[in-house]
Amino acid sequence: MGNASSASKLPPLKTVADCSAERMMGIWFVIAVKPTAFETKNSNAVERYTWREKGNPDFDIDFSYNAEEPLTSPLKSVPQKGWIDDANTATIAPNRMQTKTGNWKVSPLWPLKLSYLLLEVDIDNYSYCVVGYPSRAYCWIMSRTPQMKEELFTDLTTRLKDKHQYDLEGLRMVPQKWTKAEREKRNLVQEIPDSMLEKE
Repeated sequence: MGNASSASKLPPLKTVADCSAERMMGIWFVIAVKPTAFETKNSNAVERYTWREKGNPDFDIDFSYNAEEPLTSPLKSVPQKGWIDDANTATIAPNRMQTKTGNWKVSPLWPLKLSYLLLEVDIDNYSYCVVGYPSRAYCWIMSRTPQMKEELFTDLTTRLKDKHQYDLEGLRMVPQKWTKAEREKRNLVQEIPDSMLEKE
C-alpha cells in the first residue's frame, strides 16, 4: 500500500513517544482522511479500540461506517486487529497496556500487518489524534466526538504539512451526521452529545 518511491525521498515519520496505549482505547470518530479503498465515499466512520487482556493481538478495532450517505446508506463493519510495534518501541511495559509509544501495527485482513503511526496526540486529554502511514499515502484525523473545532482542524492539517511533510491533496472530510435514533442504534449515547445531533 502507498507510494514507496515518494516516501523514500522524505525522512521517516516521527511518532509521539509518550502516547499511552491504555488511554488510546475507546471510541474515535474519523473527521478527515486520505482514504484507503474503504473510505473514498463513506460517512459516520467510527473506530472502537478494545484492549485484549490476554492473547494476541494486543487490541481489537471495530471500524464501522455508512457506505455512502450518512444515516441512509448501508452500515458496514471492518473488524481489525492491532499490536504495539515491539520492534520500533524502546520500552515495552510488563503490562503491555501501560506501554507508551506511537508505533502500532494494524491488520485489516490476514496476513497483512501494516504500520499505524500516531503522529499527533492530545497527551493531556486524549481528545484528538492524527494517524499516519510510512509512505504518507494515507492519514486519519480523529476525535472523541463527531465534530472538531475548525481552529484545531486547521492546526492539525498544518502540522501534517509542515512537521510531517504530508501532501494533503485528496484529503476528504468524512461526513458525520447523527440522529438520536442512529446514536442509540450504534451504542454511542455517551460519546455524542445532544448538541451534535441533527434535528429530526
